[in-house]
Order: sequence, then C-alpha cells, then structure tokens
Amino acid sequence: MNAELIEKKVILNDEKLSSALYNKSSFGALVNNKLELSLTEALYLIEKEKIIVYDNKKQLTYDSFLKKASRLDKKFMEKYKVYRDLRNRGFITKTALKYGADFRVYEKGSRPGDEHATFTVLSVGEHDPFSWQEFSAMVRVAHTIRKGLLIAVVDDEGDVTYYSCSWQRL
Repeated sequence: MNAELIEKKVILNDEKLSSALYNKSSFGALVNNKLELSLTEALYLIEKEKIIVYDNKKQLTYDSFLKKASRLDKKFMEKYKVYRDLRNRGFITKTALKYGADFRVYEKGSRPGDEHATFTVLSVGEHDPFSWQEFSAMVRVAHTIRKGLLIAVVDDEGDVTYYSCSWQRL
C-alpha cells in the first residue's frame, strides 16, 4: 500500500485498502474514505512491510522516516518503542493527546468505538526528569476519565517496563 506523509500524518488514499486495514486491525482513523495514520502507526506498518510512505514523491525508508518523525517529535523513538511493544503484545493502541498522555490502550479483542480504552500510557526514558507535579496530574486525569495509567519506561537498551499507577483514597 502506498501512503503519503503530510505534515504529522500519513495518508492512505486507496479507499478499499484503507477500509480493510482499519477494519481488520484498527489502524488509524477513516476520514473521507482515506486512512489517516499517526507517525507511530506509520512507522510500525513500514517496519512490518505493510505500507510504503512517500514524501513529495520520494520513497522513505524505515531510517529516513524515523529521522523525519524524530525531528517532528523529540520523544518519538521512546513513544515508538512503547507503541511497538504494545502492538506486538496484541493490544490496540491509539493516540491520547486529549488526555495528556501518549497512548490509550484497548484490551485484546476490543474495538475502539465499540468499547472504551482501559489505560492511558505515558512514555518516558529512564533518564528523563519527571516531577511529582507531572506525575500527580497524570494520575488525576487518568482517574477522572476512568482509565488506569501506565508509565512506560524505556531503558537504554530499548526495553520497556510498565508501571501501573492509580488514585487511592485512604
């Protein structure tokens, strides 16, 4: 499948193929019969050899796409490692910007739109500074929207460790 990088999204114009990818695996969002993918979704599909992405008619390799995405988002590689790990484990993973997190995660077998996400996920590098105020705000937002919060820590080797956080009243 051919796709085109447009700003911070990747667009698949083929209506039939877009619909199939969306309905089968819940990638992206269908907008006007075109599939809009986030940068993390697009890199995952490039890695799995499911799509070919072009930027101004020039084909992007995995490395060139990664370089472009990393320029657009300084934390892209950390986010991608978390996204890939969750997808490889069978979870449906979508963006969660409106919740102040990187991703929302749906239980295995769930479909976005039919069911609600179970968790929001914040991706951090093991050496990234993280204040108690940021942490408290994330836990509070997750509690308010009735989702669990996972802090996904990416270590120097690229491994991801998840910490589940929740609001407790004593």
